Amino acid sequence: MSTGEIITMVSSLCGGIALFLFGLNVMGTGLEKLAGSKLETILAKLTSNIFSCVFLGIVVTAVMQSSSATTVMVVGFVNSGLMKLKKSIGVIMGANIGTTVTAWLMSLMGIQSDNVFMNLMNPSNFAPIIGLAGVVMYLFIKKEKTTTLGQIFVGLSVLFIGMELMTKAVNPLSDLPAFKELIARCSNPLLGILVGTIITVIIQSSAASVGILQAVSSTGALNIAAALPIIMGQNIGTCVKTILAGVGAKKNAKRAAVIHFYFNLIGTVIFLLGFYLLKGFLTSKLGFDFTGAANATSIALVHTTFNVTTVLLLLPFVGLLEKLAILTIPDKKDSVEDIGDTLDERFLKTPSYALEQCRITTIRVAELAVNNVKEALGLFYKYDDQIAKNIFEVEDNVDHYEDRLENYIVRLTDLDISANESQLVSKILHAINDLERICDHSVNLAEIAMRKKEKNVHFSADAKFEIDTIVKAISDIMDYTLECYKSDDLEASHRVEPLEEVIDIINALLKDKHIERLKTGQCNVESGVILLDLLQNIERIADHCSNIAVCVSQHLDSHEYLKGMHDEKSEDYSRLFEEYKTKYYLPIS
Repeated sequence: MSTGEIITMVSSLCGGIALFLFGLNVMGTGLEKLAGSKLETILAKLTSNIFSCVFLGIVVTAVMQSSSATTVMVVGFVNSGLMKLKKSIGVIMGANIGTTVTAWLMSLMGIQSDNVFMNLMNPSNFAPIIGLAGVVMYLFIKKEKTTTLGQIFVGLSVLFIGMELMTKAVNPLSDLPAFKELIARCSNPLLGILVGTIITVIIQSSAASVGILQAVSSTGALNIAAALPIIMGQNIGTCVKTILAGVGAKKNAKRAAVIHFYFNLIGTVIFLLGFYLLKGFLTSKLGFDFTGAANATSIALVHTTFNVTTVLLLLPFVGLLEKLAILTIPDKKDSVEDIGDTLDERFLKTPSYALEQCRITTIRVAELAVNNVKEALGLFYKYDDQIAKNIFEVEDNVDHYEDRLENYIVRLTDLDISANESQLVSKILHAINDLERICDHSVNLAEIAMRKKEKNVHFSADAKFEIDTIVKAISDIMDYTLECYKSDDLEASHRVEPLEEVIDIINALLKDKHIERLKTGQCNVESGVILLDLLQNIERIADHCSNIAVCVSQHLDSHEYLKGMHDEKSEDYSRLFEEYKTKYYLPIS
């Protein structure tokens, strides 16, 4: 083989690998977008038996086209406390089976028949067609689901074209004695495992590594005895990404990563021992020949058989695998869990799930902020130093969560997310800013209550009644806001704005009444200042609640939306406004 032919072969092989990996990534991303966060959410909330864990591991990996992505995500689940270690073992087992789907797709490349319909099943014939269909759907049809389906078709087409290019690139190697000798050496199990592991570590994809092996099998130089240890090594190589994902994680997440390695290592030892014992028996007793050439289908079959057999053998010993992982990563004291743990960097591998975690974290922040305001308002009735201290600590935590969320979302928006997900990102960013400001006002309220205690200020009976009324109103508007944001409830969001307007009216009314009491000497300046500061913070909290409700209503231009609501009061708005007037401020008018 001349130097020019070698250069052509190497460049074609590298191009084929690049197209294969790109196609696999594009198709997996498209499938994940099409599924949204549903599969991942189900996976995270899994509470049933180990068999359903295995099944969902298979399904999620088949959709995502990457066992590494699934196991890395599982490490993230375990790290954030969303999944128990024992459940993760079943999902990891299922992921190993799910990853074999790609090898079966690649085996279609070997279909040769005089039958027209059978020939159409060969990807070489239909890949350009689905590629063209995918491009049309992706570029010219603006519906999001159709665009995503087009992305899947394009990815699948590029994947098959890459596979065909790899196959054609390695075909000339079949005539080289040196290549045949190299393949023969891989029959040594240790060398074969090492080769498979290294290739998979380099390209970071066991599916692509198996695809390359299938391409090599087209030369006719690869037999089952040589292919088997390479496939075992490929399964071990895919554990490297999971182990790296466990670095810096909590102990249970590290254990999940170690379990993935043990599963493949133990499976490799058992499978190779079984194979060589069977080979020795069949060869000596029956004269069975293991030197026949492997092909894409037999490699897919071996890959699937290995993973399914390993799952069946080790499934009864899930408890022992868990104990082995605990012995490897012994118990030691972890840092205190907080809600920020849900924003695990590993989830960024699956943007839709990462975004769902952002939404859940924002809800937890909202609950903290609302509770903090209620605790602060309670200090005006009965002051407690410990409660005041807790309010300041919660506000610091909310600030921390806001920073983490914003930084996390910035990284998330650099990834490929859908239009609906982009809208959710905007909603979260708007909401977290208002929630942080609400929590700031809880600190202001606590400081005002502290001043009231230090200066021994007492309110008149009328002032106490008025404060009771507006505290009830602000508590209700926060509850409506929290409810509408948690459940994305439009009906609850529509209850917020009329109440916000009523709170504004109450504020103005209470200020007028305070001035009247000042004139008649019923209250002093000191109590008046504290009352006015209290009312001002309550009014600001109501404004932020209104902003959050507007986000839920999908109107991010809050000024324009609210102006329209006030100018064109709907029947529902007017009804609620009158209801709130009667409930809150008419009794004190």
